[in-house]
Amino acid sequence: MTQRLGIDDVRPRIDNGNLPVKAVVGEVIPVTALVWREGHEAIAATLNVWSDRSPETIATSTMTVDRFIQDRVHGIFTPGTEGTWYYRVDAWSDPIATWRDAVEKKMAAGQDAAELANDLAHGSNLYARAGLSLAGASSRTLLKAGVNLDDHTKDLEQRVELALSAQVQEILAHHPFRELVTQGPTQEVLVERPQALFNSWYELFPRSTGGRDEDGNPIHGTFHTTAQALERVAAMGFDTVYFPPIHPIGEIHRKGKNNTLSPEPGDVGSPWAIQDHMKTHPELGTLEDFEKLVVRAHELGLEVALDLALQASPDHPWATTHPEFFTVLADGTIAYAENPPKKYQDIYPLNFDNAPDLVYEEIYRVVMHWVEAGVSTFRVDNPHTKPTNFWSWLITKVHASHPGVIFLAEAFTRQARLYGLAKHGFSQSYTYFTWKTTKEELTEFATEHALQADFCRPNLFVNTPDILHEALQTGGRAMFAIRAVLASTLSPLWGVYSGYELYEHVPVKPGSEEYMDSEKYELRPRDFQAAVNSGDSLESFIRLLNMIRRDNPALQQLRNLHFHEADNAQVMAYSKVDTTTGNVVIVVINLDPRNAQEATVTIDYDAVGLAPGQTYLVQDQVSGNSYEWSERNYVRLEPLRDVAHIFVLPTVPTEHREALAYRHVSDYRP
Repeated sequence: MTQRLGIDDVRPRIDNGNLPVKAVVGEVIPVTALVWREGHEAIAATLNVWSDRSPETIATSTMTVDRFIQDRVHGIFTPGTEGTWYYRVDAWSDPIATWRDAVEKKMAAGQDAAELANDLAHGSNLYARAGLSLAGASSRTLLKAGVNLDDHTKDLEQRVELALSAQVQEILAHHPFRELVTQGPTQEVLVERPQALFNSWYELFPRSTGGRDEDGNPIHGTFHTTAQALERVAAMGFDTVYFPPIHPIGEIHRKGKNNTLSPEPGDVGSPWAIQDHMKTHPELGTLEDFEKLVVRAHELGLEVALDLALQASPDHPWATTHPEFFTVLADGTIAYAENPPKKYQDIYPLNFDNAPDLVYEEIYRVVMHWVEAGVSTFRVDNPHTKPTNFWSWLITKVHASHPGVIFLAEAFTRQARLYGLAKHGFSQSYTYFTWKTTKEELTEFATEHALQADFCRPNLFVNTPDILHEALQTGGRAMFAIRAVLASTLSPLWGVYSGYELYEHVPVKPGSEEYMDSEKYELRPRDFQAAVNSGDSLESFIRLLNMIRRDNPALQQLRNLHFHEADNAQVMAYSKVDTTTGNVVIVVINLDPRNAQEATVTIDYDAVGLAPGQTYLVQDQVSGNSYEWSERNYVRLEPLRDVAHIFVLPTVPTEHREALAYRHVSDYRP
């Protein structure tokens, strides 16, 4: 049956309410809906919020009517604990607002008390009913307003004075008198720990941390040498250190240097050719050694993320004990992995359809083994090649006992599949950021992901062991700084693969995105300190970016992105506002790594909480300089000196912050 009042286009809402919206503790969640009814009577809405820990409604607030879009209402809530939260928009008739509007218009038209007799009698009844629904001083005020309306000994102005007063309107704003209350749909919100939204990742290969011997030959790293390497990672301000697989590596069809099919003696092979998911590589150390490494990481303020690659080398125990886990070809052999024209002869992909119950439970056993060893985050390799319902099952089952475990989807795939994985449980997602280089591409990309913040959190890696983009190969050192600024400020999640700070940029061959002497197939120890000593490192700049991120809550949010006009195709300007603290950051960046660029940047005052015509001080967090800005501002950025300004603006006054929460990039058109 059709509801009495209309409630449409409730947001955020995922898959028509069948899947939960995502949030983290402390994140401001904007809620919006279209509410409407017949005729001219006033309609309003209430936002109701509760959680699985507090089934009773723990927050109720009257929603704000949009300034520009008729019938659109807004509200916000901020979940304070992990778990499942719920919200619902209720529409209701506001008879007192309807009465007040009519009386004010009639009085403005010159109608007297006699002509308003019915209106005054109706108002008296409404205020009496509203007063009786409350207690204390508020009740007495509303009852008095009703009595005054019915007092024929007073003139018209006296009779309506209290009923139309700001005092009464304030009471009704907090205690509205509602009729025809109509409930909207209930939406579930999955609230995770804050690190699911705000985190800086650093990827390194533990086996490459051993340094070199006296002859300059690489020494295989251990968990002990990795623990020493973590001190530098923590000093750069990263939150999570991510290790590729740390398991034994298969011997059969082992790959040689630069992915050759003919390995030489001593070649270490690819860590993704996993020989046993339950064990550690013997040259790295024991499980106990790994657990000590995790403890040391925690002492340094780092979490450990481990690669979860659901595949096996040909000599993995599963190949003999569970051949049904794989695809067996007509000639009786097990199919190895292919991504034509690439071939991965050293890897058998799993088949999730032959024996799903067995496969599912075995993978759950593997995951929980590493969770119990202290792993709090998994970077999942190629999840888009496995069934989505499997991931939904696995993540839900893991979260039943360990709700804080974070899953990052390494899914460089089509949008529908990338977003589908995010909707079905993944906390974070790799994206196509690496391939977005122009102002137009970056603006469209970042806007799209801000729009999808209710379910997809993009982790912007500047590089990976698989991806050395052409921009980094040919753009020079300034391009490394440019990409780092973009990744660390466009999203609250960003990542760096080791060697980026050394400007590693040589591909295995022209046109390839693979690194020369790829660390995927050989040990690659690096002398980071020598690079720092010679001034040949981006390390201090990365440290500065992570410090700026930590000091500015605006950069710890996703949905609050707003682009400002810059009249140069090589210059981008965008802002972020934290509506809890009022922190405002504006980034102005030169996308050209070779040439100085100039532009006039026009600031949208409304988007950053400034009053029209206001001048204000901006403080550059990169250079330390301060400038007085207005609506239109000249900038010049030279790539060999400053690739970007990261400005902090005056704090937004408390009374203006809630309105800014509604100004994220979502398009509210029905």
